[in-house]
Amino acid sequence: MTDHEDARMLARLRTHWSAVDPVPAGLIDRMVAAVASDGLNSEYALLTLVEGQLGEVRGEADALTLQFSDGSTSILLHVTTAASGRRRVDGWVDTAAAEIVLTQGEKARSVSPEETGRFVFDEVSPGLTRVRLTTVVGGETRTLATPQFEL
Repeated sequence: MTDHEDARMLARLRTHWSAVDPVPAGLIDRMVAAVASDGLNSEYALLTLVEGQLGEVRGEADALTLQFSDGSTSILLHVTTAASGRRRVDGWVDTAAAEIVLTQGEKARSVSPEETGRFVFDEVSPGLTRVRLTTVVGGETRTLATPQFEL
């Protein structure tokens, strides 16, 4: 077979399989997200190795997105800056959480997430921050604490 015949045959096969077994809707987006987030667990593990030291997060943008995971529970934080200079922290957790606590030094604020896993901390002062998530699964209490980061 020549290259031209090969190309025609492969085109016919592609057309046939596209009709018989099409790519599921959203598969490409899910695969891109899976590949992009593949290294997050190991990055989080490296961050927890420096517990006690500060993991600084700074940037020129007015919005910041952070994700933390311990392999079984993940927490996503989206931080925006208000005109007053204070921060708003919108968060999502992928497991049923009993309590989420945001601490800055000696100050601590807690919220209970919605059924969807969403939670919000309004009017947060800039500075070193840590978020701690407590879950109860099968009677067992588990905690996920982020490293300190700067808002």
